Amino acid sequence: MAIDRDELRQFIDRTLGEIGASMTAALVVVGDKLGLFRALAAAPVPSSPAEVAERTGVSERYLREWLAAQAAAGYVSYDQESGGYFLSAIQATVFADESSPVSLLGGFQLAVSAARAEPQIVAAFRSGQGLGWGEHDPGVFAGTERFFRPAYATHLVRSWLPALEGVAEKLRRGARVADVGCGRGASTLIMARAFPESRFSGFDSHADSIAAARAQAAEAGLADRCEFTVASAGDFPGAGFDLVTCFDCLHDMGDPVAAARRVRRSLASQGTWMIVEPLAGDSITENLNPVGRIYYAASTLVCTPASLSEAGGLALGAQAGERRIREVVTAGGFRRFRRVAETRFNMVLEARPE
Repeated sequence: MAIDRDELRQFIDRTLGEIGASMTAALVVVGDKLGLFRALAAAPVPSSPAEVAERTGVSERYLREWLAAQAAAGYVSYDQESGGYFLSAIQATVFADESSPVSLLGGFQLAVSAARAEPQIVAAFRSGQGLGWGEHDPGVFAGTERFFRPAYATHLVRSWLPALEGVAEKLRRGARVADVGCGRGASTLIMARAFPESRFSGFDSHADSIAAARAQAAEAGLADRCEFTVASAGDFPGAGFDLVTCFDCLHDMGDPVAAARRVRRSLASQGTWMIVEPLAGDSITENLNPVGRIYYAASTLVCTPASLSEAGGLALGAQAGERRIREVVTAGGFRRFRRVAETRFNMVLEARPE
C-alpha cells in the first residue's frame, strides 16, 4: 500500500512529540518534588540556572538540563537576551500553584506513578487477572487526589451540591453524609469545611488512604465531624444517611451493582446518591479527544485492573459513559437518575430511590 510521505512525516513528528512528552512528564514530577516551579514563579525577573540552583539548593548542572528540557516542552519560558528562565502567568497557574483550579501537577504524578506498574500490567494482559488498587506505587494514590482535588474545590460546593434536589439546604441545616470510596479524603473534607452543621463518614478499602485522610482531618481541625473507616463499597457500615457520595470511583469497583444496592439500603428516607464520574460519551467515537485519551490510558493501567482484581470484575472502565452508569444504578434499586452538572473532566449524576 502506498504511503504518503508528507503524512508519514507528520505522523512521525507527532509521535516524536509523544516520546518527548512521556520523558518530560518524569521531569515535571522531579521539578514538583524539588520546588523548582515554585522557585521560578516567585522570581520577579528571569533567573539564571545558577540563581535558581542557589534558591533551591540543587545542583546547577542538573538544573541547566532540566530548565532546557522544560523550555523545549513549553512548560517554562526562556529569555534569550538574559539567558534566564521564568514562568508566564499561564505556566505558573498550572505548575506552581497547588490551589489553582487548573493545577495539573497531580496528573503528572499519577501518570508517572501508574507507569511503574508496566511489568504487572503486561502480565495481567496475558493472564486476564486484575491488579488491585493497593498494589500500585504510592504516587498513584497521592497523584489521583491531587489531580481531582482542584475540580472538587472549585465545583463541589459552588455548583455540584446545589444542583441536587434539596441537598444543599439539608447540609446547611445538618445532615449525615457517607463519602464512599473517599480515598485520601479530599472530597470529604471539602464538604465538611463548607457545612459545619453536618457530619461526615468516609469509607475506603485502602488502609493507607484512610490513614492519610484521618491525618488530614486532624490537621484541618475536622476530626470531630469527619470519621474515616476502612470498608468496601459493598459493606460499609451505617444507615440513615441523607447523602451518599461516590467521587470518581464507581467504575473502579468489581461489583458496582452490589455497591449501588448497599448505598440504597444506607440512605435515609428522601436520601440522595451523588455519583461523580469521569466525563464520557456512550460511544468510543465521542471519547476520542484529549480528555478521553487520558482516561482510557488511566483505565488501562489502573481502573480496569482494579475492577478485575475484585469479586464481580464488571470492569466498567473510566469511560463507561452515562448509559452504563444508569444501568448499574437502576439495577441497584434506584428509580430516579439524572445528570445534573458536568465539567471538562467530570459528569455529576443524581440518583434517588423514589
